Amino acid sequence: MDTATPKPHSLLTVEAAAKQLSIGRTTMYGLIKAKQITTIRVGHLRRVPLFAITEYVERLTAAQTV
Repeated sequence: MDTATPKPHSLLTVEAAAKQLSIGRTTMYGLIKAKQITTIRVGHLRRVPLFAITEYVERLTAAQTV
């Protein structure tokens, strides 16, 4: 088992997801409310899957590509 390379968490808190995108927490909640970024519920907690961040960045990139 390779313990030297840590694996990224597959679910992030909203704050951690905002940090990944270099945006503020309020902006992140705005994107979630606008359904731009997918979230899931784990009990009473809201989490952002890593794939949701990747998909969001890919959509932004595609929209801005000339």
